[in-house]
Amino acid sequence: MSLGPAGRRAAALQRRRAVRGRRPLILVVPALLGLLFLIVPLAGLLIRAPWQGLPERLFSAEVGQALRLSLVCASLATVICLLLGIPLAWLLARGYPPGRGLIRALVTVPLVLPPVVGGVALLLVLGRRGLIGQYLYDWFGISLPFTTAGVVLAEAFVAMPFLVISVEGALRGADPRYEEAAATLGASRWLTFRRVTLPSILPGVVAGTVLCWARALGEFGATITFAGNFPGRTTTMPLAVYLALETDPAAAIVLSLVLLLVSVVVLAALRERWIRGVL
Repeated sequence: MSLGPAGRRAAALQRRRAVRGRRPLILVVPALLGLLFLIVPLAGLLIRAPWQGLPERLFSAEVGQALRLSLVCASLATVICLLLGIPLAWLLARGYPPGRGLIRALVTVPLVLPPVVGGVALLLVLGRRGLIGQYLYDWFGISLPFTTAGVVLAEAFVAMPFLVISVEGALRGADPRYEEAAATLGASRWLTFRRVTLPSILPGVVAGTVLCWARALGEFGATITFAGNFPGRTTTMPLAVYLALETDPAAAIVLSLVLLLVSVVVLAALRERWIRGVL
């Protein structure tokens, strides 16, 4: 007896459910252990949080100062990454430069490089006696290390690869026929990029921007190495957490909760409809 279309769909659905229901114990147990390994520390942070005095600590001068500085520096770093990262991603995806594989590897180095090493590299290049910094100081009197501008540069250095990777992936997934059609209609390359390419990769740009901003907000190693830890000037939230652990652990927990909340918001913003085919 042959089944109709509805019967075949029901049988296929039943087979898929049967396959999904087979969970080998040898995989389930380590999976649950891995899940606990990731969740338990976060749960411990929530359990040990000083909920009773949370509003007072959250709106204290120290926390507010570090939060404002972090938000401003992370936002400025993201703007720098957008201005430089989108053209760099376009070059890797559509420009076909010589040695593209090597260039891509160099762009992604900050992803795997210890942030402290990145801070040392920035110090050797942009420091007062660095390869470039010495000329900035001698000719213009500009000293970048241990300043708020140094915080922005350190965060941008570490966060830019997240934006470049996301935008490059979006460019590779975009249909080039629309750009070719715009070119045949007489549109310039810049007009085509602004009116055709950029709107088509907007989800990738948004995803990369959010990831870039979140990474900049949580940067610690490169910041403390290149910009130092001066309250009100370079002490961002991660650095404030480090300081508070020695003197006021409750304040460190409050700052950690703020960073945790930001991370959750970022994950909620990067839902599937934004990152499908990009990351």
